[in-house]
Amino acid sequence: MLQSFKLALKSIWSNKMRSFLTMLGIIIGVASVIILVSLVNGYMSSVVENFASMGVNQMTVRLTNLSSRAASVDEMYEFYGEHSEVFAQMTPSVSVSATLKQGNDSLTATSVGGYSEEYLAIKGYELEAGRNIQYADLLSRNKICVIGYYVAAELFGSPEKAMGETIKVNGYAFQVAGVVERQDEDGLDEGGTDDFLWIPYTVATKMSRSADINSYIFATRNVDDTDACKELLENFLHEIYKDDDLYRVMANSEMLDSLNEQIAMMSAMLGGIAGISLLVAGVGVMNIMLVSVTERTREIGIRKSLGAKRGVIMQQFVIEAAVTSSIGGIIGILLGAGATSIVGSLIGINATPTPIAVIISFSVSVGIGLIFGYMPANRAAKLNPIDALRTD
Repeated sequence: MLQSFKLALKSIWSNKMRSFLTMLGIIIGVASVIILVSLVNGYMSSVVENFASMGVNQMTVRLTNLSSRAASVDEMYEFYGEHSEVFAQMTPSVSVSATLKQGNDSLTATSVGGYSEEYLAIKGYELEAGRNIQYADLLSRNKICVIGYYVAAELFGSPEKAMGETIKVNGYAFQVAGVVERQDEDGLDEGGTDDFLWIPYTVATKMSRSADINSYIFATRNVDDTDACKELLENFLHEIYKDDDLYRVMANSEMLDSLNEQIAMMSAMLGGIAGISLLVAGVGVMNIMLVSVTERTREIGIRKSLGAKRGVIMQQFVIEAAVTSSIGGIIGILLGAGATSIVGSLIGINATPTPIAVIISFSVSVGIGLIFGYMPANRAAKLNPIDALRTD
């Protein structure tokens, strides 16, 4: 075995250009698999992180309220209170399409919504300055607001300067009660994670001219209880609506699981496409090894006449093909790892070579050497020593 390995290295070294061209397909194939899979995983990981930041313990309830069948805010709060052992927070959610104005400045892409005092905890945010929405604000319909860091910086210059100031939301004057700490450390962008304004949901319903609230956000105490909590909600709502089409409970954890499945499927698909180049490279290895057998026919005849067995001859050529593919695989891994980091930084993705992509692509490259090297090796082993010695 060791002798065959040494002979393989000697043969590769003595035919450097031919060996490199043989390896080239393997190098490109392995590098392609690593680059594609790593970039896709890097991109999708950032998507998953952004999605997870929404809260994997959260679930959203959408209702279609009818005149005869509707779940009131009081009923939803009563349900929440009865199951406080599994639900950590709950808030009505009222979206408001609004333009923000302060002096001569205006913001049109800001996310405006009405929530309860528990929304801050649901989001997992902390305050940079001031206070949160309070229960008293809900009861009294106080026109106060909690704003994101972007809004504070854009309209007032800083969170501290924003405190106590007034912002007009669709013409209604709201006093800034609090500013949420900065969420996006990379930059403050219009429509980004720091561009929002929260008001008491009781005020939001009045602004939207609708007494019915058709959206709620629940947060479970334990992510593992998501299925049980979803079932509790669905059973409660079914008693009220008697029709599954009139309500929908969506758990973020379920959507995250579905997203992860799609990521795995996409990675496998792209890895398979890139892997086709490895198959093509295998054909190249086989062709070059067949040429090598033809060139070394006399050498094979001499070895067989000196007592070399068929298995030894076959071993020599199979190992040579495997070594060629392995070296190509190693170079492909190094090239793929370097290219992944460079391309990832250029397109703004934190992409690193995934161990599974490296292991699979290298294993496939070695396997290709063994499989496609078998036919030439078998041909060499079957040569008649007398006929081989006659070859010029």
